Amino acid sequence: MQLYLPIADLPVNVFLVLAMGAAVGFVSGMFGIGGGFLMTPLLIFIGITPAVAVASVASHIAASSCSGALSYWRRRAIDPALASVLLCGGVTGTALGVWTFTQLRALGQLDLMIALSYVVLLTTVGSLMFSEGLRALLRTRRGAVPPRRTHNWIHGLPLKMRFKRSKIYLSVIPVVIVGIVIGFIGSIMGIGGGFILVPIMIYLLRVPTSTVIGTSMILTLVTMLVATMLHAVTNHLVDAVLALILMVGGVTGAQFGARAGQKIRGEQLRLLLGLLILSVGVRFAIELVIQPADLFTIRELGASG
Repeated sequence: MQLYLPIADLPVNVFLVLAMGAAVGFVSGMFGIGGGFLMTPLLIFIGITPAVAVASVASHIAASSCSGALSYWRRRAIDPALASVLLCGGVTGTALGVWTFTQLRALGQLDLMIALSYVVLLTTVGSLMFSEGLRALLRTRRGAVPPRRTHNWIHGLPLKMRFKRSKIYLSVIPVVIVGIVIGFIGSIMGIGGGFILVPIMIYLLRVPTSTVIGTSMILTLVTMLVATMLHAVTNHLVDAVLALILMVGGVTGAQFGARAGQKIRGEQLRLLLGLLILSVGVRFAIELVIQPADLFTIRELGASG
């Protein structure tokens, strides 16, 4: 069944988009991430222009993060103070990202920048996560004790603040910077950034795993809400029909993904997630090699004309 998307200016198969939403929701529920890094490329691959895909997926990520954040809040697994400091940087980074998004679109370089960003970011992060997951899996099979995490130079920075829920004493400088980076990347690439934020908070900032996911969801929820509103007001690119279909499929798939994730060990999940992220990055690289780089721009002009 074909449905016309008013903002994307393109007819799509409703069942295909629902299936995509369900598949990404399944992955999100399994790995505890927003899934934007997977949804945005999938939309681009079926013909949705990158600009519309990024803007529309932001609303989908915000909606999916809302229920998760409420669940973690009820379980007191969110650090309000840490989330507040992250949001100071996150909102600033999101506004800066949307401004950059608008400028690149005006210059006609937005689609190429999105594609290159996905290739660089996903192949790098995917490779790191895959290798770390593989090492953890091998350590587990050998029965070796994982290396002990120690404090690093970041914990010697000034302007320290005590985050009671997470039981850490940390400078606000790296926390704000992390928020800015995640907000900036998310608003340009249409990703929640959870697959980047969670490892940074655990391995770099030494935030306990008990509060990491819930706190990261608060940042994702607010930054994606801000990105959605700014994209809608400044660029008029949010396709509400597309976002609604994705939400329906995503909520359904997430329920099954969460159950599947509970049956897989942590190191196996990290290995699979790293492989998935790396695969999407490689797929984007192939797209750029096979097709001329300006094809993204031609596709956008054809869809809008």
